Amino acid sequence: MNNDVRYIFSTGELFQKDFSIVFRKEDGNFYIPIKDTRELYCFNEVTLSTKLLQLLAKAGVVVHFFGYYENYIGTFYPKEYLLSGRLTVAQALAYKQNRLAIARPIIKGIAKNIYFVLYHYYRHGKSSLKEFLDWLRKDAPRLSDAAADIKQLLRVEGEIWARFYQAFRVILPEDFAMHKRVKRPPDNPINALISFGNTLLYTKTITEIYHTHLNQTISFLHEPAERRFSLSLDLSEIFKPILVFKTIFDCVNNRKIIVEKHFDKSLNYALLNDAGRKVFIEAFVERLNQTFEHTTLRRRTSFKQAIRLDGYKLIKHILEGKEFIPFCMEDKK
Repeated sequence: MNNDVRYIFSTGELFQKDFSIVFRKEDGNFYIPIKDTRELYCFNEVTLSTKLLQLLAKAGVVVHFFGYYENYIGTFYPKEYLLSGRLTVAQALAYKQNRLAIARPIIKGIAKNIYFVLYHYYRHGKSSLKEFLDWLRKDAPRLSDAAADIKQLLRVEGEIWARFYQAFRVILPEDFAMHKRVKRPPDNPINALISFGNTLLYTKTITEIYHTHLNQTISFLHEPAERRFSLSLDLSEIFKPILVFKTIFDCVNNRKIIVEKHFDKSLNYALLNDAGRKVFIEAFVERLNQTFEHTTLRRRTSFKQAIRLDGYKLIKHILEGKEFIPFCMEDKK
């Protein structure tokens, strides 16, 4: 795993000592150097001192908390250090005056990246995917352009994801069958993986947007709401096919994750156990840190960096009127 993100799976206490983070658990203390830490993920009951929170805030460390059922509880979000009143005003005006100009490209980006992921399986003998691939290429963009308001656009998004989930029966084994998408709480292994993966991506996007001047609460596809960072929901949608679902398909089809071994039997296999969480996180982080040759930048870029780059693209659209074109794996930009 990358060295600036720390994952805590045990119950314990986080506190400050000599400008370092210390995690105290049953078998002793574990020291985490603050200068090398950018994010903390807490997957168990962890207590923190006020003194430590002050240190984390000063160092700009984001901390994500998860409950027993792998549900996202919330994020300790340090004071904004990249403030721009001009951008916040412009971002709000963009939502008010031309929301669809940003929401439509997000839907098209989802369709393009799902196409890229599924085309791999089509090329390797899954010919039954052709009808859906053709629909993604031709009909999904047309339907997005024809949407007169955000409600119609969200219906297009819903149809894209529903058809995508139907394709799972072609590319996943029977014990990871997708009958329907169930979120809170998940009701089977595949729903558990999707919910956990989506949450990991959402929190990662929160961190990447934190390092831009964007306002996390002003979104375009999802409705802006209290008590959540809805812009992170927007940008994470684009990357779900290539980060969350590519990781799931790899873990399942290569038997890195097995139902009997990596899920909690007492909860109907609808929750990853500790071993399963660690396997999935390792695979997700490896995918997040993979690099590709960025077509526009002409240099190696990681998927993690691509998330923040989409934030910068959005800023250019809001302030300069440049067309917002989300990341597309096929175009590599």
